[in-house]
Amino acid sequence: MKKYDIIIIGAGPGGYVAAIKAAQLGAKVALIEKEALGGVCLNIGCIPTKALIKSAKIFRNIINSEKYGISLDKKSLKADWPAIVKRKDEIVKRLTGGVGMLLSRNGVEVIKGEAKVLDPNHVEVNGEILEAKNLILATGASPIVPPIPGVKEAYEAGIIVTSKELLSLENLPEKLVIIGGGVIGVEFATIFGTFGTQVTIIEKLDRILMNVDDDARNLILKILKRNNIEIITEATVTAVNESEVSYEKDGKTISVSAQKILMSVGMRPNTKAFEHLNLSTERGAIITNERLQTSIPNVYAIGDLNGKMMLAHVASHEGIVAVENIMGKNSTVDYSKMPSGIYGFPEIAMVGLTETQAQEQGYDYQVGRFPFSALGKALADGETDGFVKIIADKKYGEIIGVHIVAENAMEMISEGSITMELEGTTSEISNTVHPHPSLSEAFMEAAMAALNKPIHTL
Repeated sequence: MKKYDIIIIGAGPGGYVAAIKAAQLGAKVALIEKEALGGVCLNIGCIPTKALIKSAKIFRNIINSEKYGISLDKKSLKADWPAIVKRKDEIVKRLTGGVGMLLSRNGVEVIKGEAKVLDPNHVEVNGEILEAKNLILATGASPIVPPIPGVKEAYEAGIIVTSKELLSLENLPEKLVIIGGGVIGVEFATIFGTFGTQVTIIEKLDRILMNVDDDARNLILKILKRNNIEIITEATVTAVNESEVSYEKDGKTISVSAQKILMSVGMRPNTKAFEHLNLSTERGAIITNERLQTSIPNVYAIGDLNGKMMLAHVASHEGIVAVENIMGKNSTVDYSKMPSGIYGFPEIAMVGLTETQAQEQGYDYQVGRFPFSALGKALADGETDGFVKIIADKKYGEIIGVHIVAENAMEMISEGSITMELEGTTSEISNTVHPHPSLSEAFMEAAMAALNKPIHTL
């Protein structure tokens, strides 16, 4: 029987990072994966969607070339969807190959197969039983397909798809209905809408992007609608009849048809491999403490599995924290300073509290906001939609939340994350010289605005 210090199940951004870190710290590690290295993120999630968004951005820029003083004959302009998908696949292949090389060079034993956890110290894979002092569960999550009448049949017919199937369509659909107004739904709406697909988002709640700051959401709503993406809220999908979606709104039953229907109502943790461990759960997610331990101390759960924040970078950080604890270091995760975002035109990025959350938690706070329409670099780029919004504790000026809507918001948000990690203040940011011209100047200006001393706005 092979023995290991740590067995990790699942090679997504949580599992493979944990495996590399553990090997670097001297542990004997086995990493078990039944499908592809890189998990959902690298293969059918964050990386492939960003490849499609880049193609959409190029297409969008060409369409809008006149505003940059460039005239083109656009009569023959078209999106070559198979070529776009091919480029996406090549990027995925390169990245997953790189992960395999990194694992090998760090001495991680990678086992291809479906794992079954027998007990907290033994795992069966490919008919062989392996022993470990510690387990890290990183099995991720899968899209929820709700039991709505007709959904099962439409899914089997290929009309209803999840994000996985939508990434590999052979042709662009003329019409796309997206059930669910969360991050995944909005990103796909942006991609397909840019390429000319008529997109309708149907959301059960009274608004889309529930966890986004109100100011950011309201601006993105305007931009989505400006780009002819229809958003229907407070609507409950009641049935699917082949390519027709029926929903109830304001007491009426309404139908809309499309070539493809994206089911994007959430993700459910994958727990089949270790169900009989009877780990403590909440709403289907494995409960973990700040050290990532489950209700069984030598079993850790990271990434989408614990449902804390279903984000690749969070999973990677959790993987490192779990390994450090196994190897004797006392490490914890602070989710209050985890950045997140939504990719589109423009992007949304955020870290810390929204203004509503600051109110609900009783903070005496101040807000500084600076629009990109007043920034030279944004004007030069022709990308003036958006702003930087800083929420700070009024007593000390400590920053407790940052929200950015900008062309490159995700590249900018780390300044907010670092500042919050260092318990930085609006005064410190406003006194930090930012390069000119740059989009980052908006961060400095927003800090000045929070102090009631803006330079480039009234």
